[in-house]
Amino acid sequence: MAAEETLGFVIVDVARLLRQQFDSALENAGLGLTAGEARTLHHAAVAGPLRQTLLAERMAVEPMTVVGYLDRLERAGLIERLTDPDDRRAKLVTPTAAAAPVLLKIGEVGAAVRQQATHGISPAEIAALRDQLALMRRNLGGAPTPALERVR
Repeated sequence: MAAEETLGFVIVDVARLLRQQFDSALENAGLGLTAGEARTLHHAAVAGPLRQTLLAERMAVEPMTVVGYLDRLERAGLIERLTDPDDRRAKLVTPTAAAAPVLLKIGEVGAAVRQQATHGISPAEIAALRDQLALMRRNLGGAPTPALERVR
């Protein structure tokens, strides 16, 4: 690591490269989804039924961006928007049964990219790195995502 490369720089750069690899691998998977749509579908599946605004917040994108993704996913029959029983003006996003094989393929693409990224790193080292990064997230005020914390 070069002297000018801070920990933050390396983390951001690795995240950028992981995203690029994932986007490329997803495009080659032939699912007919953009990377943004795949991420939206994945987040909706992991988080369970949730409001569109919370989905946008969770993905760190503008609500209008998520609306575009959701419109295309809904037309493809992969998600549905249900009226929130607590607020009839709000919509809850949930994957449909047709999304299951697509989500499985998205998971396979993600696993292949993670395997490429962690080549040469032992499972124990990967677990330690994940735990240290989770601690950094908590130190910075980020709450763990319960559904994601279970996945190792």
